[in-house]
Amino acid sequence: MSTPPAGTTKKRLLSRNDYLAPLPIPTGRKPSDVLNVIWRKNEVFLDVGSYSIGSAVMVLWPGVMLFLSLAYGLRNISPELSTFTLIGGGVITGIPAIFIIQGLFREVPLPVRFNRQRREVCVPRDDGEYWIVPWETVTAAATQQSSVNQAGRATMGLLIIGFENPDPQAREDNKHYSLGFNCGGGTTAMALWECMRSYMEVGPEAAPEAAALNSGANLRYYIDYLNDKAKERGWFLTVLWEGIFGIFIFNAPLATYLQRKKLYPPPDLSYPDIIEWSKPLPPEQWAKRSPELEAAIAEREAELAAQAERELA
Repeated sequence: MSTPPAGTTKKRLLSRNDYLAPLPIPTGRKPSDVLNVIWRKNEVFLDVGSYSIGSAVMVLWPGVMLFLSLAYGLRNISPELSTFTLIGGGVITGIPAIFIIQGLFREVPLPVRFNRQRREVCVPRDDGEYWIVPWETVTAAATQQSSVNQAGRATMGLLIIGFENPDPQAREDNKHYSLGFNCGGGTTAMALWECMRSYMEVGPEAAPEAAALNSGANLRYYIDYLNDKAKERGWFLTVLWEGIFGIFIFNAPLATYLQRKKLYPPPDLSYPDIIEWSKPLPPEQWAKRSPELEAAIAEREAELAAQAERELA
């Protein structure tokens, strides 16, 4: 499956695609794990998962609060309309709520593992199968789609990371696999991609920690989180945003609790061959960048340096 080279941007009237890999050259964005996709990080490998039940809760909860508020506000004006709003809202939000509840009882999908010493990626598949994919063949693209209606312009986007089955004899339906992250596309998707790219090309210190999963599912984590935010922007803004909006509009405590309940500890790759593959190597055995990637990174870094100079001038 061919894709445009990294650095290519294709724009249409209501869409934009930014191609980030191959080859994995710098995007110029600071790595940011905006969706808490980093599940495990050490000197050898980085585990990235796409399970996000917390995000599903935070998307659904505003709808629940909207219908409850409307039903409450209409109870004296029009009891019949209030009842209809309550029942209708229950149906509209109840269906996705059922899927969320079902997700709580399902096994968490295994993460994709990026091994920086071998410069390879382990991609778990169905029935215990897995692929070992060369890092420099991984594809990545930030996509944005916009729609215009009476409420204005709405934009949605994804980071899509694709992998090719290295087996040339693979069935047609088992040749490609991709991960999609609902991060908004554009610069946000680039920052999320930089978490993986920087880990592989710069080092473990360049990627964010898996801090979102390190504290387990407890109230203490949320209190510590509020204290940290208060130090950054004061208690007034912290209570306004994290308290009122975070609790009542998005129900962040419930989302945080469920996310950590399912992902603490995160699932591991237990295949015997992958356990061996994940062990550290002596530095002299580490895989090296290809000459093509070395040249592409050098060219891109020169472009970013020139761009920074123009902005300062």
